[in-house]
Amino acid sequence: MNAAQGIITAQGTAAVTFEAVAEAAGVSRGGVLYHFANKTELLVALHEHLAERWEGELVDALGTQPEDASIEDRIATYAAASERSATGAELILMVEASLHGEMRAPYSRVAARWVPDAKQVREDDQQGLDQLIALLAADGLWASDLLTELNIPHRLRKALAQRIGEIARSGPLT
Repeated sequence: MNAAQGIITAQGTAAVTFEAVAEAAGVSRGGVLYHFANKTELLVALHEHLAERWEGELVDALGTQPEDASIEDRIATYAAASERSATGAELILMVEASLHGEMRAPYSRVAARWVPDAKQVREDDQQGLDQLIALLAADGLWASDLLTELNIPHRLRKALAQRIGEIARSGPLT
């Protein structure tokens, strides 16, 4: 999985071939083919791997399973995870996943356990709106190093992630 991520970071998903992954991983092409029947299967497995890692980071930060925590604590934990900047491979894969249901599914399963369903938030629900604002801010912070020229220093990223978490926990903004 690390070999495929490295290829994606350097050259994009089009460059992910069995040969390239085998060479980067130091194994034979047959070794890669043993695990994955085709490129789509390899990419789906990579999305599964990244989603599992993301959820593991969230559970570790929360200290419990999301079902045992309030929505405010889950969103604050989600925000805290945004302190770590996205890698190029993660961002490329997230964009690609938005176009392919089978690749998006692993992230959707994680998100369903951690964030509210936006379709259930009413326009007059200030707390629900603020929670969605916190989620959008966390996603923006996570992707900001790759999408903007802000170059936010780590100490400031940490403070921003904490502030986003406070917003998620505070109830309606006034």
